[in-house]
Amino acid sequence: MTHFDVFNGDADGICALHQLRLSQPIEATRITGVKRDIALLARVEAEAGDHLTVLDISLDKNRIALQLLLDKGCEVDYFDHHFAGDIPQHPNLHATIDTSASTCTSLLVNAQLKGAHLPWAVVGAFGDNLYDSARRVAEPLRLDASQLERLSELGTYLNYNGYGLGLSDLLFHPEQLFLMLRPYKNPFDFIESEPAFRQLERGFREDMAAASALPPEQEETFIALYLLPDLPWARRVSGVFGNQLARDNPDRAHALLTKLNSGGYRISVRAPLNNREGADTLCRAFPTGGGRKAAAGINQLPNALLGAFVDKFREIYAAGNL
Repeated sequence: MTHFDVFNGDADGICALHQLRLSQPIEATRITGVKRDIALLARVEAEAGDHLTVLDISLDKNRIALQLLLDKGCEVDYFDHHFAGDIPQHPNLHATIDTSASTCTSLLVNAQLKGAHLPWAVVGAFGDNLYDSARRVAEPLRLDASQLERLSELGTYLNYNGYGLGLSDLLFHPEQLFLMLRPYKNPFDFIESEPAFRQLERGFREDMAAASALPPEQEETFIALYLLPDLPWARRVSGVFGNQLARDNPDRAHALLTKLNSGGYRISVRAPLNNREGADTLCRAFPTGGGRKAAAGINQLPNALLGAFVDKFREIYAAGNL
């Protein structure tokens, strides 16, 4: 029997898998990619009797490949918090899916493991911009403010590393980053001992400084829209910059548009932190769109649909309609 670990290359996917493998260490074939590369099950070459652990990728975007694997006789454990649609009823599928805006895959795995590796769940939640949830679940750890801030930074840096148009944009391949975490039961040991942490920190700060110098293309009471250049630093920082804008302006929705050389725009949307709704509905209204209620995106919006996107963005958020 072959085991496959299929996981999103962002902080949530990596921290969810890290918790599981700390509790259940096994050798597996790992399949991952940049954060937006979520159609991962189609890459799995499995046979009857093989086992898959799937983490932090939308079931709806992997439905056909999942059904083929189940029909082939594979067993699948599926943890996720993105829009799923109808969940297949199959004896070999064990799905833990919760699309609530206040949870993430790391927290779902933490509940499954009964808090066995809670500090890493906190890192994953911070990385997914769930600051309130992260602080709440961290209460049993009795951390002081500076310790919570360090876990927040680690989650942010891991998440930052997942953004890019392709793997060449990233500082580290997500599988490489997971393997760097693997020896560390305690995230504070990783922070203090692993040179990769300082490399991520330096890259994050440089890229965020460049992003923070950009003025909004459009700014209103309830919405703001930013246009980022088609450069590696902008592709890397788009998600975490959106998260920072959301924290700084919790009553406002944000859309970050990155121009693509191939034409069109890659879009990241953040719902207002004080009302984490609507981002998935907005993005799924356009081709290549998806995500969750609080944060979603469109992989390639055609130029011809830009006006329609802006109109829909304003319709959902500008009047505080949610």
